[in-house]
Amino acid sequence: MKEKLVKLLNKYKEVVLYCIFGGLTTVINIITYFLLSRVLSINYLVSNIIAWILSVLFAYVTNKIFVFQSKNIELRYLVNEIVAFIGCRLFSGILDIGIMYVFVDILSFNDFIIKILANIVVIALNYIFSKLMIFKN
Repeated sequence: MKEKLVKLLNKYKEVVLYCIFGGLTTVINIITYFLLSRVLSINYLVSNIIAWILSVLFAYVTNKIFVFQSKNIELRYLVNEIVAFIGCRLFSGILDIGIMYVFVDILSFNDFIIKILANIVVIALNYIFSKLMIFKN
């Protein structure tokens, strides 16, 4: 039984690590958003942008080192990798902001619930982008 579990974990190691670090990235995003919007009373869109920036920085480092184990540190390669990472995250970040705007401002849904749901969409998209475009072998 233990051997099967280890074999299964090794087979899906990348996905498991992405889920762990994606979860931590989401926690950073949501806690930052909550502290800025609720505790400091900063506008929800501004809070969302700041939370996004902090979570993208965390995600790049953890994805590069732990999830996709991208070991190339040549400057040209790093620049291309970072530009691609930020570009894809900008797309998903804009999508996140758009979802928040439509569902909170226009449709009057609870901002915190929409924030959590938007993050689920963003995590899935970011894995696809990272796997196929950024950290490809």
